[in-house]
Amino acid sequence: MHKEKQHIAIFASGGGSNARKIIEYFKNSETIAVRLVVSNKKDAGVLDIAQLHGIETLVVHRTDFAGDDQFLLELSTRNIDYIVLAGFLLLVPAYLVSAFPQRIFNIHPALLPKHGGKGMYGHFVHEAVKAAGDTESGMTIHWVDEHYDEGTILFQARCTLAPEDTPEDIARKVLELEHRYYAEVIEKTITEMA
Repeated sequence: MHKEKQHIAIFASGGGSNARKIIEYFKNSETIAVRLVVSNKKDAGVLDIAQLHGIETLVVHRTDFAGDDQFLLELSTRNIDYIVLAGFLLLVPAYLVSAFPQRIFNIHPALLPKHGGKGMYGHFVHEAVKAAGDTESGMTIHWVDEHYDEGTILFQARCTLAPEDTPEDIARKVLELEHRYYAEVIEKTITEMA
């Protein structure tokens, strides 16, 4: 039997600006619902955003996340179809990638394969882009596999950088692209797969 809606769990570690955009985007969707917000930090701002929108939350500790049965059960009881990483800083363990093949989205604040890999997140990425003297940056939406930032690329958007742009300027330009495209690409991809 086909479920009416596809259910998303958003995983985030921080303030949750991307999570907020995704929650708002799908608020009145007839096909996709944000069902759960998972964080590895009990004081993450994203948990407040979820509660504000009446979405269930779950705080996972690194050790629980590394083990599989209990966490998979949590996702299964909520009928989660897709996982969306929105600034989630733990590496997704192999058991989760296996349980959700080509069903875990990630967004990276650079044009992969450049400036990706372990330790490359947030301001570290923008500082690397600046240090490399890149004339453009952007964001990449990709499937998650067992390695940081190596899964199949689904979408990229670019922005031009000026020589005087600081890492903070780059971050602002990239975040604008993330907010504009992430939810839209998630919707398009899920719709095409349904």
